[in-house]
Amino acid sequence: MKTYGLIGKSLSHSFSKKYFAEKFAHLGLTDSEYINIEIETIEEFTEKVKEHKLEGLNVTIPFKEAIIPYLDELDEVAKEIGAVNTVVFKNGKLKGYNTDAFGFHQSIKPFFKSQHERALILGTGGASKAVEYVLKQYGVDILFTSRSETKDNILNWNDINENVIKHHLLIINCTPLGMYPDVEVKPEISYSALTDKHLLVDLVYNPKETLFLKLGKENEAKGINGLTMLQQQAEKSWRLWND
Repeated sequence: MKTYGLIGKSLSHSFSKKYFAEKFAHLGLTDSEYINIEIETIEEFTEKVKEHKLEGLNVTIPFKEAIIPYLDELDEVAKEIGAVNTVVFKNGKLKGYNTDAFGFHQSIKPFFKSQHERALILGTGGASKAVEYVLKQYGVDILFTSRSETKDNILNWNDINENVIKHHLLIINCTPLGMYPDVEVKPEISYSALTDKHLLVDLVYNPKETLFLKLGKENEAKGINGLTMLQQQAEKSWRLWND
């Protein structure tokens, strides 16, 4: 049996296991399985890898950055981003890749316009780094938000006022705020300052329309959720595992 998996903290509602189970069934791969591997700390990683004899691995919150010291090698894109969400097992070595960047690029490409020259990224975790990598390729000026730090390009959440919203026509939620089952939670921004020129991107995919996207729509902003990004990054992972 070829075993692939997802490692993270809370995986009961994860996308990947169902997606790959359906993919294996469609391809008639009766010798392949995809499992969830829940860990509390990254220190458990090495033991879990030995235990399950994996062919390939996806990595999710909160270990996309913490996993790097446990790998033998990094792909150049993953090295530049500083976050890993896919691990390839080959010849006894573990190599880290970032397919989130590919997934985000594929999802935003049909919606990105020249007016989206400034982006506000909500959150500073591993996913936000992949988003930053893609937007830099578009020449976008980026401002991050954080609850815990303030730097030149990082704004404290409490300082996101209407003026910030007005001057950032692309807003990406890279936090888990609004994810099922906490569907009544949302990023605290000035939704009334949104316009029909704004594009909101939520990396959350469950529910399909988060409160963040719903309030954006009510203020005429366009919105896309994280489903396409997830599908695209999953397919990229699959190609890497089978290269």
